[in-house]
Amino acid sequence: MKIDAYSHILPRRYFDEMVKHVTDPGALKRWLDLPALHDLDARLSMMEEFGDEYQQILTLSSPPIELLAGPDVAVKLARLANETMREVVDDHPDRFPAFVASLPMNAPDAAVEEARYAIDVLGARGAQVFTNVNGVPLDHPDFEPIFAEMAGRDLPVWMHPARGAKCADYPTEDTSKFEIWWAFGWPYETSAAMARMVFSGLFDRHPGLKVITHHMGAMIPAMEGRIRLGWADQFGSRTDDPSYERLVDGLKREPIEYFRNFYADTALSGSAIGTRCGLEFFGVGNVLFASDCPFDPEGGPLYVREMIRVIDELDVDDDERRRIYAGNVTALMGLARSH
Repeated sequence: MKIDAYSHILPRRYFDEMVKHVTDPGALKRWLDLPALHDLDARLSMMEEFGDEYQQILTLSSPPIELLAGPDVAVKLARLANETMREVVDDHPDRFPAFVASLPMNAPDAAVEEARYAIDVLGARGAQVFTNVNGVPLDHPDFEPIFAEMAGRDLPVWMHPARGAKCADYPTEDTSKFEIWWAFGWPYETSAAMARMVFSGLFDRHPGLKVITHHMGAMIPAMEGRIRLGWADQFGSRTDDPSYERLVDGLKREPIEYFRNFYADTALSGSAIGTRCGLEFFGVGNVLFASDCPFDPEGGPLYVREMIRVIDELDVDDDERRRIYAGNVTALMGLARSH
């Protein structure tokens, strides 16, 4: 069994409503060019290449709901997203064993209520957040009840990067050039959000919190030495803020250990090098097979095909490979042991 832990969808009814709120018409081009994103028949046809043992956990695609509309409308969009993903799961349980709740993060109180509804009534097996909420970091106190809710339920949080072209690479410019905002900006976004969670003490306050980072923990595995010796062991030495010098002492564990406790998916566009690096950093128990379907040059199957090839070539035993493909995500989400 191969369970794709981070694949994206825009169910048709949600998609039709979502496009009414898109302010950048140019952004529609990418979504319209990917039929498998919103055309369920195209999605199912694409999946046939990988046999009956291939399944996908459904997560709502970008853009973040809170980027589309204000709080009142975002609440309604989140409900529609969750109900339509539930419909897809009900109609095709052999392909989509579960979905992840979408939340209106610009309405934090409503986001907690939506998480409860999506899990208790619709059967979601986790919740998705983005690395910032319209520029507000995830360690802001307004969002803590959401993480507390998920930690208390022992269900994971999927974390997806959010950054656009208006986030310039240099202060002298107005926009990011050459799609740097995506290629390098997204890994930075994820890494920064992870660091904010660690150093704000979020995991000490909610020790049961489990966060799945998209794209194999972004920059973190490659920066292990920089984090462990270059940063944490000299924390505060570069900053004129006396509270920084005491911050690390206030954590219950070494900072690097918090970073290792994140979960990471294999959505690395077919990178064998990056997969091996992430696997060595996070360990077999914290790595989940994922493809980022359907955001590849073929509109769906290429990243799935490439990541299966990479995982099949890893120097791990059969039991470890089964854990990466399905066992870890099954345990995290509390899915039926038949997987």
